[in-house]
Amino acid sequence: MRRRWLYGVIVLLFSIVLSSCGPILIKQGPRTATPLPAVAIAATTRPTIAPTALPTTSPLSGGHNVLAVGVTPTAEATMTPVPMLPSTLTAPEKRVVTIYQRVSPAVVNVTSHIIQEDFFFGPIPEEGSGSGFLFDHAGHIVTNYHVVESAQSVEVTFSGRLAEKAKIVGTDPENDLAVLLVKQVPADVQPIPLGDSRHLLVGQTVLAIGNPFGRFGRTLTVGVVSALNRTIETSDRRLRQAIQTDAAINRGNSGGPLLDSSGRLVGVNSAIFSPSGTSAGVGFAIPASTVARVVPALIQNGYYPHPWFGAVGYTVTPALAHALHLPVDHGLLVAQLYSDSPAVKAGLHGATQAVVVGNRRLLIGGDLILQWDGNKATSWENLNDYLELNKKPGDTLLLTILRQGKKQVLSVMLTVKPHS
Repeated sequence: MRRRWLYGVIVLLFSIVLSSCGPILIKQGPRTATPLPAVAIAATTRPTIAPTALPTTSPLSGGHNVLAVGVTPTAEATMTPVPMLPSTLTAPEKRVVTIYQRVSPAVVNVTSHIIQEDFFFGPIPEEGSGSGFLFDHAGHIVTNYHVVESAQSVEVTFSGRLAEKAKIVGTDPENDLAVLLVKQVPADVQPIPLGDSRHLLVGQTVLAIGNPFGRFGRTLTVGVVSALNRTIETSDRRLRQAIQTDAAINRGNSGGPLLDSSGRLVGVNSAIFSPSGTSAGVGFAIPASTVARVVPALIQNGYYPHPWFGAVGYTVTPALAHALHLPVDHGLLVAQLYSDSPAVKAGLHGATQAVVVGNRRLLIGGDLILQWDGNKATSWENLNDYLELNKKPGDTLLLTILRQGKKQVLSVMLTVKPHS
């Protein structure tokens, strides 16, 4: 009898323990499953193509690991802005979140379709992806030229919507800018307001939004302006007055906006300097001042009319001046003139003979440019920069030259640079 009573007590206690454990297991289940929705959202993408996209080093890649960041397989992640901000956010956090919610809908994925010719397999269709942003209410999208270079067709995708075909209305390879046009713009999407990059300061907060690696649409990164007025030499172009930032920029970010702390456009992300091909904290953006100067011309004419001088030569250094027995140790020695160019029409003289100095063959005997518009002639690159940033076709360029030991002043009427 005592044994039965003891068994009954044990069974009763065991049942109580089991019933008390049930709620703990139920509570633990949802707690460990809480992060799953976030992972699911982050992994929501459009079907990706095989890794035969455009070359990851693209046209901006040069011999110094300056990489274009716009050609990667295409995918899109969607995120819904939170209408009410948590009270736990700090004032700087609220500012960044507000800017992102307001501006990010205007950032798009740009997918280019090209046909690559293969010796064995013939034409092979390929895709590449970059970023872009809505420039105006008419449906114009600004992106990088290298994102759509050689593309047979282009598609633009606003967040949470199907891709739609876009028309390339204008390109400017020299400034790495292109303008696309879409027929329909979502009603709730507003163009990104244009800021003034001329008043940026080193240390100022900037935000980058784009499509890194073609997989993570509308990704936000925050950094500072690391330096200003950088000149970036690449294999086929020269980016002038570039904004350097440590905001993370990767492949696929090309063409995306760089914003100030008020959500205004101050640059277009274009290139990175990296030994690994991914963000190393050294990114470069085309300044908004260039966008304001170039984009309206691309929309109106399909091209930007670059001012043209029409002469090439050598930058005079003290060593070169000594070797050639020149009377000055600085300036620009004119070697060749393009036929029917503004330089020819102004009466500038090119080389008259060739000499060998060391292991170089030099064309000498031409005019020596000492100044342009009162500025000391320092290099041909600086002259081209001066023309691009300060002149337009039809303007006059005053050259102070040295010819046969005598100074002269020539007036050069600039024209539109030929496309070739």
